[in-house]
Amino acid sequence: MTDDADALFATLVRRFEADPDVTPPSTTGKAGTFGADALKVDGKIFAMLTKGELVLKLPRKRVDELIASGTGTRFDPGHGRVMKEWVTVAHGEAAKWPELTDEALTFVARR
Repeated sequence: MTDDADALFATLVRRFEADPDVTPPSTTGKAGTFGADALKVDGKIFAMLTKGELVLKLPRKRVDELIASGTGTRFDPGHGRVMKEWVTVAHGEAAKWPELTDEALTFVARR
């Protein structure tokens, strides 16, 4: 399923190719470095693929809504402390990835 998620994320990356404010994932960054495989706006991460799931930065209230609806879970970067403005959206919700990625871009670009 990771290969499918990689392909879905690559499709998202291509959606932003023409946007000069969006930086695609680095091809020269160190693998495993936080943010190396992320979409960024103004140098800030708004979307990334982690363990076959899409991780997005959204307002805390929106993250809470996505969790309540069963669309996402809180993102834990691995140190046992969840991040309140980050949501993980599973591969099973891939149909929602484009719209949610647009939301994340808008949110992060405004900050």
